[in-house]
Amino acid sequence: MKVKLGFGSIPKPQYVFVSRENDYCWYMLTEERKHIPIYEKALTGVITGIEVNKKIETSFGEAEKTDLYIFADKPYIVRSGSDSYFSKSLLLSLDALTAEQLHNPLTLAVSPGDKTVVFCSIYDPVTYRSVGVSWDGHREINWQALGQKVSIKINDNHSSKQERIQTFTNTTQSELHAVLIAQTDTYLAQLNWSPEQGREYLQQKYGRRSRHHLSDTELLDFIDYLKLQLI
Repeated sequence: MKVKLGFGSIPKPQYVFVSRENDYCWYMLTEERKHIPIYEKALTGVITGIEVNKKIETSFGEAEKTDLYIFADKPYIVRSGSDSYFSKSLLLSLDALTAEQLHNPLTLAVSPGDKTVVFCSIYDPVTYRSVGVSWDGHREINWQALGQKVSIKINDNHSSKQERIQTFTNTTQSELHAVLIAQTDTYLAQLNWSPEQGREYLQQKYGRRSRHHLSDTELLDFIDYLKLQLI
C-alpha cells in the first residue's frame, strides 16, 4: 500500500458493520456515528486475523461480536454479532478453506435473508467459485468450539509465514532466496514434476515461468503448495 506523505486522516483500520437494512447489508460510521451505507455486495482482500466471541460494550449493553480482519486497499475490520447468521456462515466458510487458500486474496460477499438476516459467502476471486458449506445439522454445531478452531487456524496461518521469514534474518537476501529455491528443488524431486510442469504452474499462479523471478513470499507460497501435494 502506497504511503501518502503530508497531512491526512489517522491511519487506523476501517470498521465495517453488518446489518440488514432496506437496500444494503453493511455500513461504516462517521465520527458523528452516522451510517455510511455500503452498496457493494463484496469485499476482496487478504484475511489477516479473526477474533470470535469478543465482548463489546454497546448502547444496548455488553454483546459478543466476531471481528474479521481483512487487508485490501486499506485494513478493514468486519464486525458482526457472534450469534448472527453472518457470523455462523462466515465460520463455516473459513473452516472449509485450506491453509493455501488463506494465503491468497478472497472475496467476502453479503446477501440478504429474511427480515434482519444477512448471510456471508466467500469466493475465490480468480476462479469465481464460492466455498461450499452445508447448513445441515447447524443446530447441533458447537459454535463456540468452531469459532476457537477457526481462530487458531486463521491467526496461526497468518503468523507462520512471518515467523518463517524471521528465522532468516541473519542471512542476506540472496542467501535466503537460494535456500528457498533449494527447498523447492527437494519437493519437486519428490513429486517427480517435470520442468515444464513447474513452469506451467508458475505461469498460471504467479505470471512467471521461473522460480528465480518469484519473491520470497511467493516462494513460501509455492513451497506450501508443494507440501500439500505430498500429503
